[in-house]
Order: sequence, then C-alpha cells, then structure tokens
Amino acid sequence: MNYQKLDAALATVLNDVQDSEEPSLGVFIHTEPILDSAATAVLESLGVSDVTNGKDIFTATLSPNAISQLSEQSWVKYLKRSQQLGLVNKRMGIGSLGV
Repeated sequence: MNYQKLDAALATVLNDVQDSEEPSLGVFIHTEPILDSAATAVLESLGVSDVTNGKDIFTATLSPNAISQLSEQSWVKYLKRSQQLGLVNKRMGIGSLGV
C-alpha cells in the first residue's frame, strides 16, 4: 500500500475495516488524464464505471485490497475517501437557509 497516495480520512478508515475483500469504502480516484488500455482494464475490473479517456477523476466503492492495488499504480495520483452526503433540507428547514 502506498500511503502517500491516500488522504488521511481514507488511511484512517482502512485500519478499522474488518473484511479486506468487502467493497465497502467510497473513494474518489484521481488519475492521469490519459489512461492506456491496461489502466482502463484495471479500473473496470474493480467495478469503476464510466471509464473514458481524458477523464481523470472516478468514483467507486472499493475493498481495502482494491485500494491497495490502485495505490501502487503509477497512473493513480491520489485516492480520497468519499463521504455520504445528506440533503440540506433534511437537517434544517428550507426557510432557515435565508434564501
């Protein structure tokens, strides 16, 4: 695992995961903008969808093992943990936004 490519939140949560094969972590995968066919095949084999040439940020739900594998790829620049976002109006009333 190349921890230099992981953000702090992702590195921290990797220590708490029980099953290293279970795809349970939402991540942003930052890559080089031009991927060759081998890089595309690796992403697709891990379940990353919409892998197109020229795109350099992908999202996926991955296992710790898959994150480790990606962190070792030269074309992967950075891996960042994705947080589950909630809608603003679920936490506060629409009227309190001051719009």
